[in-house]
Amino acid sequence: MPDAVALLRRRRSVPPLTMTGPGPTAAEMDTILSLAARVPDHGKLAPWRFIVFEGEGRDRAGEAIAAVHAGRDPAATPDRLALERRRLTHAPAVVAVVSRAAPHAKIPEWEQVMSAGAVSMNLVVAANALGFVTAWLTEWYSYDAEVAAALGLTPQERFAGFVHIGRPTVAVEDRVRPVLAELVTRF
Repeated sequence: MPDAVALLRRRRSVPPLTMTGPGPTAAEMDTILSLAARVPDHGKLAPWRFIVFEGEGRDRAGEAIAAVHAGRDPAATPDRLALERRRLTHAPAVVAVVSRAAPHAKIPEWEQVMSAGAVSMNLVVAANALGFVTAWLTEWYSYDAEVAAALGLTPQERFAGFVHIGRPTVAVEDRVRPVLAELVTRF
């Protein structure tokens, strides 16, 4: 297993269009998801869940996304609808992290939402630790109630994002990172 600090230093988001397979095996995906779930979770609520899109499931999800888009924009061109159909097909695997944050007598919803964010980041780090590249994305469909319902969410659930997992086809470049001196204060 790679050194955690070195792993975090080299982790980068990679555009799904530049990903290829093979994706995670069933055992690797189980490892990724079990590591993702090891996050702070006040009250042990597991206020999140996963939807794994692989193989033809990615195509079916894309059809649902395209159908919603077509219903909203009757003038959508065939090219645009094709783009919507391919949303989840570039990487060999995509994991949607679903936030199930809800009112609770003791646990603030904000803490539950942050737990879903922590799960998403752990998922990214776990996949990278196993040698994959990732991109944690939200697009218009992440916030659309009709798409959410078509992909199996209840009205109380929301997407925290879609984590695309694959292998790199190009060199992974770093981006400009924040200057810590501009972000850190000490009290």
